[in-house]
Amino acid sequence: MKLLFIHQNFPGQYLYLVRSLLRAGHEIVGIGENANIKNRGVLRGCTAIGYPTPQKAGPATHHYLRGLEAGVRRGQAVARTLISLKGRGFVPDVVSLHPGWGEGLFVREFFPHTPLLMFCEYYFRAGQADVGFDPEFPTNLDRDVGIHLRNTAQIMSLLTADGCVCPTEWQASRYPAFIRDKMRIIHDGVNVDYMTPNPAASIVLQPLKQPGHSRILDAPGTLPARALQAGDDGREPAGKPLRLSRADKVVTYAARNLEPYRGIHVFLRMLPELQQRHPDAHVVIVGNDGTSYGKTPPDGRSYKDIYLAETADKLDMSRIHFVGRIAYASLRALFRVSTAHVYLTYPFVLSWSCLEAMSCGALTVASDTGPVLEVIRHGDNGLLTDFFDREKLLATLDDILKNPSAFDAIRTRARRSVVGKYGLDKCLREQWKFLEDAAGGRLP
Repeated sequence: MKLLFIHQNFPGQYLYLVRSLLRAGHEIVGIGENANIKNRGVLRGCTAIGYPTPQKAGPATHHYLRGLEAGVRRGQAVARTLISLKGRGFVPDVVSLHPGWGEGLFVREFFPHTPLLMFCEYYFRAGQADVGFDPEFPTNLDRDVGIHLRNTAQIMSLLTADGCVCPTEWQASRYPAFIRDKMRIIHDGVNVDYMTPNPAASIVLQPLKQPGHSRILDAPGTLPARALQAGDDGREPAGKPLRLSRADKVVTYAARNLEPYRGIHVFLRMLPELQQRHPDAHVVIVGNDGTSYGKTPPDGRSYKDIYLAETADKLDMSRIHFVGRIAYASLRALFRVSTAHVYLTYPFVLSWSCLEAMSCGALTVASDTGPVLEVIRHGDNGLLTDFFDREKLLATLDDILKNPSAFDAIRTRARRSVVGKYGLDKCLREQWKFLEDAAGGRLP
């Protein structure tokens, strides 16, 4: 088949699917933003076409409409790319795209008879789920009114879709019924053959001069030691490297960015008391300092800096390790040595890291919010706490660190549950069938 994938961060959620299609000899063209394709690289055998980063909405645009204007500009950038692509004679059998940023707005005009499959990641609703969930960041009427328009580019695209796919039942439940009627629930898939437990695993951290910051040294696929030369990113090594294994008390936390949507404020505010109870524990925190979701802090600081300013004088920073963004192999090594992995989230999109930690046999302590409840059953394949209940989170981690082996059965069931429902082979079979049904005219 000839297949076209459109995603600003191509391949994005289509990574494993595109790889499997290339191995099978299908012709794949991917479209994404130039800068993102350059940063991520191009999959071997795939034709990747980039478009320039679109302009943002103009300063005079009404703030309710800025997202829509940005989406139209991005959709127009994709349209220019499609003019060139179609001029070269490429007509796909199926188009798969993520409509969240406007890239799908004008695709139907170019391929009126080609099945369009669209990825449904999240649908915003005023006063529901993530909006107004956290009282520390209250919503207001102006924001609630604007939320109604936040989905505009996505909905206008989805109106032209022949079929939709959504990773989880909870995320699907956010969408209007007329979208759910043509939707299949298929997760992107977890590489459970790679994300495996290994009780003998270890990981080496190099503390840096910046207090509380470290770099991972020797996990496979990470930066070599020469990356730690003086002056690298202004952060020089300080002290001897530290090796952690399953014999140590290791609490882990991972998110793309350290922000309230993923509970960084709850986690950091809990750490002083945890260190008092377990001064020999190490806490390793993965994530960048930016903002993926919600508003950025108004004073220019990162959320990490804001909450560290509240707690740093109460923390032993020699046992706190902010490691930033790390290689996939390093993430696996970290999950393998984790005594307890903390995953907190607003009612929002479920992170891959939650499932990947469970696949590695990490004991996951998670918030009992909507997307998590679909995956974790308390006491069976993980442990749940109220998102805002720092005392409950502390008590749960205290119990685990006192007697880690008492929770080994939960670790085993966590791995088994991810393999059974979210394993890559299973999910790819379902994704392939969706594509084949679309190409064969077998969608409702």
